[in-house]
Amino acid sequence: MGKPDTRRLDREIQQTTRKLEAVRNEEMWPLTGRERRAVLTAMAGGSVKVVRGKSPGRAERKLETAWNAVQTRLNAEITALQSERQRIVNEAAAAKAAKKSSGWW
Repeated sequence: MGKPDTRRLDREIQQTTRKLEAVRNEEMWPLTGRERRAVLTAMAGGSVKVVRGKSPGRAERKLETAWNAVQTRLNAEITALQSERQRIVNEAAAAKAAKKSSGWW
């Protein structure tokens, strides 16, 4: 029995980590449609306030909340993928130990 096959999960973890880094740099490509809409709405609202000479405070908070929500979602995805990977590794180790101990010696 060889190593457990975790390549797919490793690739997903790596991709999600790249997405999280992109979100921290405030890039738009990793956002879902709903998240993208929330960010653009907050940006547009803040722009209108600035053009009218008013404080964009609420729009800035809304924008910050949207970015934080995306980061929270991606962190949760990474955690779930890592726990799934750990479960697969543990199952493989348990199966290997059971196979070793079931010998006729």
